[in-house]
Amino acid sequence: MQKAMKILENEFYQILSTKKEHLDPESVSKSSRSSHISRSISVDSEESTDPGNEIQHTTGAESISEAEHLSLLTMSDLKMIADCMIGSGYAKECWKIYRIIRKSIVDEGLYRLGIESRSSAYVNAMKPNVLEHQVKHWIDSMKIAVKTLFYGERFLCDHVFSTSKTINETCFSDIAKEGGIVLLKFPEVVAKMKKSHEKIFLLMDLHEAIAELLPEIESIFSFDSISSVKVQAISSLNKLKISVLNIISDFELSIQRNSLKTPVPGGGIHPLTNSVSDYLASLASYNGVLSYIIADSTSTKFSETDFDSSLISETPKNSSVCAKLAWIVLVLLCKLDCKAELYNDIALSYLFLANNSQFIIERVRGSTLKIILGDEWILNLERKVKLYSTKYENVAWNKVFMCLPQSLDPLTSSDTIKEHFKRFNESFEATYQRQKSWVVPDGTLRDEIKVSIARKLVPFYRDFYEYYMVVLSGEKDLEVLVKFSPDNIGNCLSDLFHENVRSRSLILSSSTSLPNSCVWQCIS
Repeated sequence: MQKAMKILENEFYQILSTKKEHLDPESVSKSSRSSHISRSISVDSEESTDPGNEIQHTTGAESISEAEHLSLLTMSDLKMIADCMIGSGYAKECWKIYRIIRKSIVDEGLYRLGIESRSSAYVNAMKPNVLEHQVKHWIDSMKIAVKTLFYGERFLCDHVFSTSKTINETCFSDIAKEGGIVLLKFPEVVAKMKKSHEKIFLLMDLHEAIAELLPEIESIFSFDSISSVKVQAISSLNKLKISVLNIISDFELSIQRNSLKTPVPGGGIHPLTNSVSDYLASLASYNGVLSYIIADSTSTKFSETDFDSSLISETPKNSSVCAKLAWIVLVLLCKLDCKAELYNDIALSYLFLANNSQFIIERVRGSTLKIILGDEWILNLERKVKLYSTKYENVAWNKVFMCLPQSLDPLTSSDTIKEHFKRFNESFEATYQRQKSWVVPDGTLRDEIKVSIARKLVPFYRDFYEYYMVVLSGEKDLEVLVKFSPDNIGNCLSDLFHENVRSRSLILSSSTSLPNSCVWQCIS
């Protein structure tokens, strides 16, 4: 018996050590997915020798390659030897040989994939581009390790030691436990790194990769003796989740604590608006991962005193991701309200709010945020833009309107008419000159504002101009008294709010008109 077992032990060792190409994880994984294994092995070794084609072995309705066939034959030989040795009381000798050789295979496979233990100090010392490369490499390697290396090893172990659950569990635990923990420890180490807003995307990539493969990890490492691998996977997920939530919270606080006290020239787009909008657009592309991470977190509470709570309540189905992203936009809008107070000119502060709100709308429309926040949310913010534009118009141009009489009286003296023209000239020129440096970056909003002003001011001024010019027609220095014709007014308005474009000079002659502008065409 001892001699027979020694022969089997040597044969077992020889098969494991010399036929590794038939027992590599990839071959075993492919073989595991071929049905009717027992019948595949029992097929006669007659082979098709059709030149240029891979040899095929037919098993019922299914064909497997020669490599798979040889892998299945090798696995069958191992199983028969293991069954015999275990049944004869030589289980210990059998699994010791198996464990030593197969663990070296797993360790070598992980090494070739670049999987090794990383300390927190080592990861923290990585430059951002190196860390990003390491994370992407780990994700690719992890998929291969789980789907091929560990899956194939578990299948081989289950097959060879199918007659003994205890030996099967012990062998697989000894072979895969250490490597599995090392593999799944890396994301936890990354999650514990020093936080930065940019690293959130790497963390979500890691979270998504583990969550996607978690069912397979739980299936492969299902034994109680190796449950620490599953625990490590879940621990890494939780650490990544906590880290992502903390970064989002820190991001909200960074918006609230933004201390830039310098007003943006001309009421243009604030750097905070630009950076927050871009960041949220990037976050929105991770909608699926965020849904999982934010779903179980403490929901943000909204009070009725919040700035325009409709921007929260109108998010689609009020989902956790929608509510969170809408809340961050709300925090930004509140902060922009504070930034608007830095302007000495109230009209400019309203223009600033309109510009920045419009920028957020366009950023939402051009990204996944539109799908998440929804059309109703966008419509609500558009109403805010309209409100800001109207307030700007009323504050900035009301004084100009007040310079003209509310009704045309034929009995009005020439001195009174001259005074109206004088006050209008001064008020319009002062308003125009003050606003030459103001900007509206969005072309649609810019045209809407200018057309709105022109449609009210130009017809009103035209009636006044045409009615009283007859009275002043005989006056000397008429060009001094009446500096602007209705055409001049429309073209001057067209010059406003352009970025990096030198405004045209005021046309002081009432007899010469500028070429028709888009605004002038709209009101003609």
